[in-house]
Amino acid sequence: MLCLAFAGAAVAREVAVDVGHYAAEPGVISASGVPEFEYNLALALQLKTELEKLRMKVRLIGERGDYAVLYDRTRDARGADLFVSIHHDSVKESLLPQADRFAGFSLFVSRENPKLGQSLACASAIGARLRAAGFTPSRYHADPATGAPRPFADEANGVHYYDHLAVARTATMPALLVEAGVIVNREEERRMRDPQVRTRIAAAVAEGARACLAKER
Repeated sequence: MLCLAFAGAAVAREVAVDVGHYAAEPGVISASGVPEFEYNLALALQLKTELEKLRMKVRLIGERGDYAVLYDRTRDARGADLFVSIHHDSVKESLLPQADRFAGFSLFVSRENPKLGQSLACASAIGARLRAAGFTPSRYHADPATGAPRPFADEANGVHYYDHLAVARTATMPALLVEAGVIVNREEERRMRDPQVRTRIAAAVAEGARACLAKER
């Protein structure tokens, strides 16, 4: 019995949940004037809850709003099995008058990450579960008309390559960035504020993470 208990503990998986941005540079300002960091923190805390429901370990990164150096985030995540950075999206300044046209989630991985295959597998698993939960991938980042398009890594599940993305590139473990929704879109921001919507997003991300890490055993 002791051996079995020890074996069960030994295979517990840990996810580093990174709260995007920090107090001095809180990210985009939403349609109603709320800094992105507040949305990122709320979703990251809910994701922690959902991961723990699945009996996974969680290491929060940046929840105090004091991580100004991006490399410090991945440094302090070392030893985790997966790094997930939580963000909410915007559009370039010239498109802000049309922001309500853009909605949906996006996921990003870096081809410079040493565990690209696992990063992509986890991003695809998360995207698939977000779609199953009723959320739609954004095509904003793949449209040349919006500027600086990011090529699709998995179009169906909303996963893009973003090779120079600092947290994904410098992580030593599989890593991805989640843009949960476009908060400069007034209706999308309203959805992102809804605790039930936030829980559905977090549950989908947690289940995707669990599924991809289970395949790596």
